[in-house]
Amino acid sequence: MTELLRGRSVAEIADAVIAGDVSAEAITKAALAQIDAHNPHLGAFLTVAPELALEQARGVDDKRARGQPLGALAGVPVGLKDSLCTKDQPTTAASRILTAGGITDPHSQTPVRPYQPPYDAQVVELLRRADAVLPGKCNMDELSMGSSTENSAFRVARNPADPNRTPGGSSGGSAAAVASGMTPAALGSDTGGSVRQPASFTGTVGIKPSFGRVSRSGLIAFASSLDQVGAFATDVAGAARILEVIAGHDRKDATSLPAPVPRYPQACGRPVTGLRLGVPEEYFADGLHPEVEQQVRTAIADLGRLGVTATAIRLPHTGAAVAAYVVLATAECSSNLGRFDGVRYGLRSPGPDDIHELYGRTRCAGFGTEVKRRIMLGTYVLSAGYYEAYYRRAQRVRTLIIRDFADAFAQVDVIATPVSPTVAFELGSRTQDPLAMYLADVYTAPASLAGLPAMSVPCGLGRDSGLPVGIQLTAPVLEEERLLSLGAAVEQVVRN
Repeated sequence: MTELLRGRSVAEIADAVIAGDVSAEAITKAALAQIDAHNPHLGAFLTVAPELALEQARGVDDKRARGQPLGALAGVPVGLKDSLCTKDQPTTAASRILTAGGITDPHSQTPVRPYQPPYDAQVVELLRRADAVLPGKCNMDELSMGSSTENSAFRVARNPADPNRTPGGSSGGSAAAVASGMTPAALGSDTGGSVRQPASFTGTVGIKPSFGRVSRSGLIAFASSLDQVGAFATDVAGAARILEVIAGHDRKDATSLPAPVPRYPQACGRPVTGLRLGVPEEYFADGLHPEVEQQVRTAIADLGRLGVTATAIRLPHTGAAVAAYVVLATAECSSNLGRFDGVRYGLRSPGPDDIHELYGRTRCAGFGTEVKRRIMLGTYVLSAGYYEAYYRRAQRVRTLIIRDFADAFAQVDVIATPVSPTVAFELGSRTQDPLAMYLADVYTAPASLAGLPAMSVPCGLGRDSGLPVGIQLTAPVLEEERLLSLGAAVEQVVRN
């Protein structure tokens, strides 16, 4: 049964279902068998809904039997990060704050009474319209705060390439689901690198679109000026097909851009001859592991065979990006998490004497250590006497980073860098060192601060570790087509 799914891309599955060569139900059963086989030890999914998934698949098959046209993702199983609201499946954002009682079943390791949203996130609704099948909700760092999926309140996710290592974060469960063959695609969210870094660590393709390219309606917010819904897939063409489905303007999201959606899959076959590739020296400085540098530089050199010209460039304020990102993201999370008060939904501490005690006790019980750390830091940088010194200064640094990219794109078409300084690190190796964990975003945070589209494409395995390495491609705003064309070219040179 699992042979129906293994090795098949998003496009291959959808095209086969549309042609009637395979049923959506058979594909879904294969995905559920893979989840049953691998999820217990990888922890990629927090919630699995087999009956719902099979019902959706049968609906796709019924549409085809009636002669109705099928959507672009017909029968494709797509995992969903658990921060995306679903009206027919629980949504916890891997936090006890969104469970009634905040406890777990010791056997299933999932919440006993999780929050059930009354609506779908916009991207979930679009997947349904495209006839995708949604088998479950993927594990993540609590409320998207982390870089290793070790901050999940319910269980740790593991890397299929080496179960003793992290799949990255915060969308580590989505990446692990794709890398292990449980689903050929998944959605995540990327605030400072939470799609790109897990994609690099697991050897999958991960794309973060331009800020405003994809609706965030129904995404549980972390940092509102940074959050973006992104996609994982086994190949660039699959990521392109997913992005084409979920992109577009949404009146429910005030930051959504009213720009037409290109035919992203068509970009994957375009020639890249004459494309100018910028290689910033700041991303290849001290701290970059030699085996990561070797694979990324080899991929850049190999692109030359396809007519791509590499040019050294400068992004001089890169070194300040992580500090600015931490200040801005924690400030925004401090504001956004005020909605979790124990009054309207989720966890509520019993027997408080007054409203202040209700808030304090509920949040103390419901939030994990990392979330509390970020709330306190964000509240501090926004407080009287410190706002100018920290938050306002971080905004100025953000402006400088945006200008750096604007200057660079006056010279080149796409920028190529490592995704992370290292390959996937061992579970537990950074949990007691928050600064080391934050530095995992050193190469991904700049594009997030500038609102630029960026993606991770596998470019080989580390010479010593044998673990996946990804190359990060970054383009100007709304130039996702350029990324996809070059990403497909990377796949071509790496494969050859």
